[in-house]
Amino acid sequence: MKKIKISSLYRDIEESISQLKKDPAPVLKSRAVVDEALTKNEAFYGINTGFGILASKRIGEDQLKQLQRNLILSHAVGTGDLISKDISRLMLQLKIHALGLGYSGISKETFDRLIYFSDHDLIPAVPEKGSVGASGDLAPLAHMSLPLLGFGSFWNEEGTDIIPADQLLKRHNLEPIDLQPKDGLSLINGTQLMSAYGAFVLEKALNLQKVADLLGAMSLEALQGSIKPFDRRIHEIRPHSGQQVVAGNVRKLLEESEILESHRNCGKVQDPYSLRCIPQVHGASRDAIAHCVSTVETEINSVTDNPLVFPDGDIISGGNFHGQPLALVLDYAAIALAEIASISERRTYLMLEGHDGLPELLMEETGINSGFMIPQYTAAALVSENKVFCHPASVDSIPTSLGQEDHVSMGSIGALKLLNVFKNVEQVLAIELFTAAQALDFRKPLKPGKGVDLAHKYIREHIPHAREDHYFRDEINTAVTLLSNAELFEPLELK
Repeated sequence: MKKIKISSLYRDIEESISQLKKDPAPVLKSRAVVDEALTKNEAFYGINTGFGILASKRIGEDQLKQLQRNLILSHAVGTGDLISKDISRLMLQLKIHALGLGYSGISKETFDRLIYFSDHDLIPAVPEKGSVGASGDLAPLAHMSLPLLGFGSFWNEEGTDIIPADQLLKRHNLEPIDLQPKDGLSLINGTQLMSAYGAFVLEKALNLQKVADLLGAMSLEALQGSIKPFDRRIHEIRPHSGQQVVAGNVRKLLEESEILESHRNCGKVQDPYSLRCIPQVHGASRDAIAHCVSTVETEINSVTDNPLVFPDGDIISGGNFHGQPLALVLDYAAIALAEIASISERRTYLMLEGHDGLPELLMEETGINSGFMIPQYTAAALVSENKVFCHPASVDSIPTSLGQEDHVSMGSIGALKLLNVFKNVEQVLAIELFTAAQALDFRKPLKPGKGVDLAHKYIREHIPHAREDHYFRDEINTAVTLLSNAELFEPLELK
């Protein structure tokens, strides 16, 4: 079975689903175990019993399909805004991958319908709230499963509106399916909402951390900062991996810098921390993100169903659905990303103060022009908002299911907060991007380091130098787009 990695997330998922279409043997073998169990006069949780606190209630054979149908309908009680189509698609694909590992016992008909949805981009519309991140993401996954029964909605092709599921099924000449025993439980037990959010953000964060190093180097050049704090020897005697990588990236970006040479003997002793400590701060966030990536990769390649179906015929109830491993790292990732924005905003502020030959507020004629004053306000507001979002969700727990589920992870709340933090970080870095580009313009004709110069020229192809006040919002939007464009950082070969 294909292992999914965050760094190649979307390619790996496509390969996994393609492999399962060619060889569904793990699914078939697992289902055979469930079918065999149904011939025995034994109780199997969620297959011929009730759920949660109702686990002691046996269900008659003639009601087993209705049991699964009722499970989906009763658990589809999500609320709030809809999860974006991109993340909902990821939820669906990660669910297919997990079921394909062959320990859930889902029926082939239900599994094939999920693959059909994925192949034809029929992405269920899922409300973002309602999970406590313990017995799986029950409510969101129930909404994801509703279209199997002809209920709920799908996203339209553009991801801008929703279409009733029954209408879209008719267009595809599909009838709602009858869930088989265990199907409903296999569909809604799992951590795919938390995993999807985590994977979605972390895949982007791997690139964003490189951009942060680039912007730090641009601001360092614009502010005529010293390269001495990036000396390899400093970081070899405090050998945190991320710290060493960041220092190496900045050294690489500043190679052949004329700006550095111009002030090598200026007499300045030390720079502010937001310049001098870029390796330590960015590096700590890198190490945190690396840990989060490792945990999420483990999760998305795991089976988080309950009960679990084993090849030897055993069907065992456990707690793999509990979201605690994800809940902790989703909180951790939010904190790590927020710190990248926090130090970025400080560098933006420094460039507005008019030090070392830069005009105050980065415009030559101020008074009539406010210059770059107000974008920094926005950055400050977003950094402050992130402080609220970074309060850990994982320290909370509220019992559910009449106390049967007496400790829950709240990882789903951490997942939603993580995406909010990430969006804010993108905006803050975007503001540093066009602020640093503006400041570098005032260092001409001196050239910055090769890497910084290359990035600066690329930015100037999309965002012009500002000589007077104008509608900055357009530049922020353009800068956000540039941050996610590999053309900005890939040629620099950063680690």
